[in-house]
Parts: sequence; structure tokens; C-alpha cells
Amino acid sequence: MPYDAVRVVVHAQSIVHSLVRFSDGAVLAHLGVPDMRTPIGYALSWPGRAPLPMVAPLDLLARELTFAEPDTATFRCLALARAAGESAARAWAGRSPGDGGGGAGAAAPIALNAANEVAVQAFLDGRIGFLAIATVVERVLERCGDGPVANLDDVFGCDAEARRAAGEAVAVEL
Repeated sequence: MPYDAVRVVVHAQSIVHSLVRFSDGAVLAHLGVPDMRTPIGYALSWPGRAPLPMVAPLDLLARELTFAEPDTATFRCLALARAAGESAARAWAGRSPGDGGGGAGAAAPIALNAANEVAVQAFLDGRIGFLAIATVVERVLERCGDGPVANLDDVFGCDAEARRAAGEAVAVEL
């Protein structure tokens, strides 16, 4: 699916977990209570679905469902993640892993993930502020996100380099 066919919206009530629009225009929504015990229950009971009596039933009449455009100026990581995905999509266009891997830019999502994990941990540890997470991720993408990926060694290498770069970026933010 091309990236221009994917749209992100903010749903503050946290009831709609995903929406999928089909070719006939119909939209299928996955709705659930805003309670993390539900996805944790899925993970623990997979491939089955365990009953979760401690989770209150969803009451669709209790509140409105609203949607808004994301504020990518404030929450820059969303724009960075989309750009990384688009970069990798261009790098893999017309290729398959058997063709020798993705070209320049294929490493962007790997670098983004590694940098995000390091930056979020630094935030949780009180070493950087919340908004500095995006700054760290952006610096790492500039340094590590444009490489090709041909095999798992490239994936692990990019991940390790991005984590090193993120550690350095966190140190600058201190």
C-alpha cells in the first residue's frame, strides 16, 4: 500500500484502535475499551482470546468518538517515522530480499526504532525531556538512516550504530 493511502488521525478517547477503508468505501473499525489490560490479555492468551472479566464492557453511549489531525509540529516523531518508512519504501521499490536487499534509505526504520528506544529510556530515567526524544531520533536518522540493508548483519549493524549515535545525542541533550 502506498504511504499516501495511509492516514493517521488522533482519537483522544482511545476507543477506536484502527480503521480500515475498503475499495468499496466501507470502513471497518476495531473498537475496544481504553484499557491496556486488553492487549496484554491478547498477548498472554494468544492464539486464543481469554475472557477479561476485570475489564468493563465498552459502552458506546457513554462518550463521543472524535478524530483530529495529528500535531506533527509538537509530536515530531510521527513525521520522522513516516519519513523513515517512506525512505525504506523507496529503497525497496521493485526489490526483494533475494535481490540483494534494499538500497540507500532502507536502514531508516531500523535507525528510528533503535534511537527511539534509547531516547525513551533516557526520558524515563529523567536524563532528557519528553520533547528531546524527537531531537535525538532526528539526529540519529541524519547520521544512520540512509544506509542500505542487504541482510540481517546489516540490520544488527545499523541497530548497534544507531544506539551508539543515540547515546551520544542524549549526552548532548543533558
